[in-house]
Amino acid sequence: MMLAGDIGGTKTVLAVYADRTKVPADPVHEARFKSADYQSFEAIVQEFLDQTGFTPQAACFGVAGPVKGGQSQITNLPWEIDAGKITQLCGIPKVFLINDLKAIAVSVPHLDKDALFTLNPGAPDPRGNRAVIAPGTGLGTAFLVWTGNRYRAFAGEGGHTAFSPRDHQEIQLLEFLSRRYGHVSFERVCSGGQLPNIYDYFLENKIFTEPAWLGEKLNAAADKTPVIVETALEHKADICEATLDVFVRVLGTVTGNMAVTLLPTGGIYLGGGIPPRILQRLALPDFFSRITDKGRFGSLCATMPVHVILDPRAALHGAAWYGFEKGSPS
Repeated sequence: MMLAGDIGGTKTVLAVYADRTKVPADPVHEARFKSADYQSFEAIVQEFLDQTGFTPQAACFGVAGPVKGGQSQITNLPWEIDAGKITQLCGIPKVFLINDLKAIAVSVPHLDKDALFTLNPGAPDPRGNRAVIAPGTGLGTAFLVWTGNRYRAFAGEGGHTAFSPRDHQEIQLLEFLSRRYGHVSFERVCSGGQLPNIYDYFLENKIFTEPAWLGEKLNAAADKTPVIVETALEHKADICEATLDVFVRVLGTVTGNMAVTLLPTGGIYLGGGIPPRILQRLALPDFFSRITDKGRFGSLCATMPVHVILDPRAALHGAAWYGFEKGSPS
């Protein structure tokens, strides 16, 4: 049995698969945990094993942070995850840790058409590089390279590159966030956890007013981002629509930067929790125009396919496929 996991700043999902042919549709058991409710990842794994009675021979976990030497410090949680410690405490002989965006990237070659929403069909190169950009709790990046007989996935931390404004409004936003944070990465603007920063900029600079009903709703919310996004999509408040507009355009800038950096002629894939919720907003021209706003390389970027990954378990499935690929029982 293979224990697979998708470990994020908001939630942790674990699943057991009997063999690789059961991925992704038929896990033996799957469970979801609220990450912040646990002091360590090992506590979640042990609770899962105690509740199910499973004794997996191997495990692979996609974690929201860089991985080095079988260890990872989770970016948006006070957790240090150690593959060796999981083996020792939970009795799993083989444990693999990979970055969660690498896990999504591993899943990309397995995705069928029903798992994708195409924003630009482009002219895909069947062996061209592929890029993954995922705004979820944070902003993750990864890429895939054709090795001659298959794609190999690599993790990146492109979400932490410096935010580069493209117009006067974004310059002012950068100045606002610089006073708040010092270094301003793209993640400070273009992620679920940080999207309210854009809202705060509009509010504190009195560019838009906040309706009383909206202020009450935001104050009562544990997470402001879904409230802002849903209000924007329903066209109920100008400040929320403007916030989502900036988010989408900055995501276009991130995607365009990845396009010229990696030349992903095989396709660009948007993962994470937000893109599937704003498909129609992403389909408006300003998002794609930011991707192609690359001067002499604009026409090349326009040929690159752009898809949204609709499978909410892509990272989980990628972790499972990676674990089986590394030689655990199948």
